[in-house]
Amino acid sequence: MSSSAQEMTCDSVVVQTSDSIIVEKMRQAGVKFYKHNQVKLLKSGSAKFHDMLKAISLAQSSVHLDYFNFRNDSIAKRLFKHLAERSANGVEVRAIYDSFGNMSNSRPLKKKHLKTIEGWGIEIREFDKIKFPWVNHVWRHDHRKIVVIDGKVAYSGGMNVADYYVDGLPKIGPWRDMHFRVQGPVINEYQKTFFGNWNTLTRQNIHGAKYYCGLDSVEKSFLPDEFNDSLHIDVMVGVVSRLPVIQPKIMRQMYIEAINAAQYKIQIISPYFVPCPSIKKAIKRALKRGVDVQIMLSAKSDIPLTPDAGFYVANKLRKKGAQYYLYQNGFHHSKIMMVDDLFCTIGSANLDSRSLKFDYEINALFIDKGVTKELSDMYEIDKLHSVRQTSKHWKKKPFLKKFVAWFGYLLGPFI
Repeated sequence: MSSSAQEMTCDSVVVQTSDSIIVEKMRQAGVKFYKHNQVKLLKSGSAKFHDMLKAISLAQSSVHLDYFNFRNDSIAKRLFKHLAERSANGVEVRAIYDSFGNMSNSRPLKKKHLKTIEGWGIEIREFDKIKFPWVNHVWRHDHRKIVVIDGKVAYSGGMNVADYYVDGLPKIGPWRDMHFRVQGPVINEYQKTFFGNWNTLTRQNIHGAKYYCGLDSVEKSFLPDEFNDSLHIDVMVGVVSRLPVIQPKIMRQMYIEAINAAQYKIQIISPYFVPCPSIKKAIKRALKRGVDVQIMLSAKSDIPLTPDAGFYVANKLRKKGAQYYLYQNGFHHSKIMMVDDLFCTIGSANLDSRSLKFDYEINALFIDKGVTKELSDMYEIDKLHSVRQTSKHWKKKPFLKKFVAWFGYLLGPFI
C-alpha cells in the first residue's frame, strides 16, 4: 500500500477503509500527517541501543533526549559516554528526565552523576522536580521517550534507558519492548515536542531552522547499510502528543477513533490494560460489529495490582467475544495496536488511566501496510509463547488472585 490512506469504490459508492477514517478523524483533532518517511522497527532492547548509539556517534550538530528515566547502569553509562564524545566535538547535547521517574527506579541518577554529566558539556534538566509537599507530583509525569539527532533522525517508543531492556530481570525473565527509528519530515513533530518541554524548563527559547528537517526532503539514511535492513520506505506518519490541559483527551481519542474505524481486526499488546470506560465501550462496539479483537497481556510484570486489574478487564472482554492471550516468555512491556492490517500505533502510552488522563505521552500512528504487517507477524509469533485464556483458566484462579484483580479494577481510574 502507498503511505496515503486509501478508499474502495463499489458501484460508484466510495467506501472508506479504516486507515482513511483514522487519518480524517485525527486530522480533525489537530494531528498532522507526513508522507515520505523511512521507518525501522526496533523490536528489542539490544536492537534499539545498537541502532541508536551508532546514530548518536555520527551526530554532527545536535542530540536531544527526553526520557522518563535514565537508570544508572551500564547502558546509561555507554549512552552518556557517546554523548560526552559528541559534545567534545562541538555537538549540542540536551537531555531531560522526569523527577518521579528517576526517583522511582532502583538506580537513579544522583547529584554526583549529574555533576559529572554536566562536566562533559551535556545540558541535563529535571522535569517537575520533586519537592515538599510532594502532592503536586502525584499525577503528571513526563513519560515520553524521544531522541532527535541532527534534525534528521528520531527514535521513540516504549523503552527508557536501562540494562534490563537487554538483559531482562531475574524474577520476570526477558523484557520485551518496542521502539522505532524514523527519518523524514515527521521528525519535526518530535523536535517541536522536545523544544516545547526544554524551553519551558530552561526559558532558553532555543529554536531555528538548523534543528528541523525540510518538509519535502527525503534524505538517505546516514547510518551504514547494515543498519538499514527491513527499512520501510515512503511511510505516512502522524504524531499524537498528549499534553495535560492543552490536549488532555487526544490519546484517548486516538484509541477510540482507531477502534471505531476497525472493520475486521484489532490486535493489542499492553503491559497495563486498564482502559477508561470510553475505550472499553469502543472495544465492545467493535465486538458487536463482528471485529476480531485480540488482546495480549503479560503473565509476568514489574509492578503489582495494575496488571491484575488488566486480567480482570481482559476476562470481561473475553466474555463479550474477544480473544485474550497471556504471554509467558518474560514481560511484554510493548504498547502497540494494529488495525485491519492497514495502520498501527507504537508509543509511550499505556492503556491505563495514568497514561490516558494524567501523563505527558507520545505515540506514532503509522498509516502503512508494511509496518503494520511486521508488527502483526511479530504478534502471531508471540501467540506461540502465549496461552489463550478461557473460562476454565479464570475459574482455576485462586480466590485471592481474583479478589486482587477485582480490587485493582475498582482502583482503575487512579492507577
